[in-house]
Amino acid sequence: MPRRFHDAEELLPPATALKRALAIIYDGLISIAVLLVTTWVYTMIAGWATGWDRYEQMAEAGQISGDPGLTFVLYLVLFLFFAYFWTRIGQTLGMQVWRVRIENLDGTSVSWTQSLIRYVTASFVVFLAILGAFYIGAITLLLTIPAIIALFYPINGLSLTDRASNSVVVALPKTAKKKKA
Repeated sequence: MPRRFHDAEELLPPATALKRALAIIYDGLISIAVLLVTTWVYTMIAGWATGWDRYEQMAEAGQISGDPGLTFVLYLVLFLFFAYFWTRIGQTLGMQVWRVRIENLDGTSVSWTQSLIRYVTASFVVFLAILGAFYIGAITLLLTIPAIIALFYPINGLSLTDRASNSVVVALPKTAKKKKA
């Protein structure tokens, strides 16, 4: 059941590109911590399942450096992290700090499907940028940096991820301070 943040008639202004960028940077730092903990847990489980001596030999031989299982787990955990916050309260921790929220056009929370569309759209563009930089070289930054900016930069209030998922990132008003009696 979607959560209603405000009445459908109440329109909140779209978040500015600066607020979006600052929230992305903040969430990026949190994501690094989540990925580090996930990698540690995955390594502990893989080492236990394989046997510590065998796992150490595999690591020294470079056999686990491109582990597709770890890649999948990291991708899935990062999606679950973002989707949980987006579907529950419409905000990740970085979005709470910069007072922006993802919501549907009618003021309700986004669904898991919409979260998946947002996440896959963003990760696909970033993946293509990294792939191009790896195989072609730094010259691809001339193409990929504008592509990543276009991914999140709001045009007429909606970014590419907003349009793909049929949602919007809005700026929340400052809350009024209560006077003491």
